[in-house]
Amino acid sequence: MLDIVFLAGSLRSASFNRRLARSAARRMAELAPDARAEVIDLASYVLPLYDGDFEAEHGVPPAAKALAARMSQADGIVFACPEYNASVTPLLKNTIDWVSRVKAEGGAMTAFVGKTAALASASPGALGGLRGLGHVREILTTLGVLVLPDQVAVGRAHEAFDEHGDLADAGNRARLDALLENLVGLAAARREHGRNQDSSRS
Repeated sequence: MLDIVFLAGSLRSASFNRRLARSAARRMAELAPDARAEVIDLASYVLPLYDGDFEAEHGVPPAAKALAARMSQADGIVFACPEYNASVTPLLKNTIDWVSRVKAEGGAMTAFVGKTAALASASPGALGGLRGLGHVREILTTLGVLVLPDQVAVGRAHEAFDEHGDLADAGNRARLDALLENLVGLAAARREHGRNQDSSRS
């Protein structure tokens, strides 16, 4: 069973990107019923602002370790990314920074290296948060994540969701479905490739 996690870079209760993450998880459950789709709420992983002195004195916070452990189990990650001043939100950047400090034996990052990810965003603006996605892509790629080249940016987000919290526009739904299907296909192929490599070594 493929394991796909969804997270939004916002804690705001009415966040459009939290809606987008939940909607994407529901769509994943319909498109790939054999896959596990779980929304990760970053409100459950409260982290201080990253500070090297804090880490040296106290170590990596347990919340970062727990989040890294969950993400390390996943075959794919969907990031729903708000755009703050044409870039990534402080919450998402800080979360990534702390999780990247969780290392396995030998020093490799446990949560990011070798993962497959898809990017989406929602914003009241016409571009739908598109400008911030390039920065998220650069950060994740630097950490060893394979990020799908296609992405979804939902503009006029205050009008984009129906009463059930799903995307109302057929075009937006089709683009999200295509993104999720591509993620499932690539994540499954990479997992199978990894199994074949492990078998060849045994």
